[in-house]
Amino acid sequence: MNEKILVVDDEKEIADLIEVYLKNDGYTVYKFYNGIDALKCVESTQLDLAILDVMLPDIDGFQICQKIRETFYYPIIMLTAKIEDGDKIMGLTIGADDYITKPFNPLEVVARVKTQLRRYTRYNNPNPASSNNLTEYDIRGLLINKETHKCFLFGKELPLTPIEFSILWYLCEHQGAVVSSEELYEAVWGASYLNNNNTVMAHIGRLREKMNEPAKKPKFIKTVWGVGYTIEK
Repeated sequence: MNEKILVVDDEKEIADLIEVYLKNDGYTVYKFYNGIDALKCVESTQLDLAILDVMLPDIDGFQICQKIRETFYYPIIMLTAKIEDGDKIMGLTIGADDYITKPFNPLEVVARVKTQLRRYTRYNNPNPASSNNLTEYDIRGLLINKETHKCFLFGKELPLTPIEFSILWYLCEHQGAVVSSEELYEAVWGASYLNNNNTVMAHIGRLREKMNEPAKKPKFIKTVWGVGYTIEK
């Protein structure tokens, strides 16, 4: 195992607790109580995942998330004491992969970490012997390849996170069909879908932004109101 995980939380008890549980599972932990020191670690250390508290005394977790996403695509899990949907959507929109609300069971954090790392490892270490025969789709200038985990739009590579790649790949696999938010969430996140879950919507918005898709008339990922999303044939 020995994956390297960044933990940033100004509440010492919480950061220390997460560190203990992660270390017990064999992870290497880089722990910080402020954003400035955490950013120095981001720049100097090859990390595999980051756990970021939203509220920090100097630089908030959103800013750290944005800074990481300028260069890296490893999973990011946000921690927050707030439960407002706006905060959750904000985090997901700027590139976070998951969100955990305080108070939480530390075992849940470890479980979420394992899920994100499995997905990240799977998409960055493709298996040519996969049971899915199709490993590439070319849809009107959108080229996505499962083996290389690369995606190009009109020849320009799109910097997709593992979650974004998974969403786009699933929609391409089901081209012509309408995929509900529930189906998409359960297929990509591997967890049960809850009502009023804005996670899928936030990631679709992020994907469209990276693809320079107009919000009202997207060319690729289209919304079928009240049903779900589709990429037309």
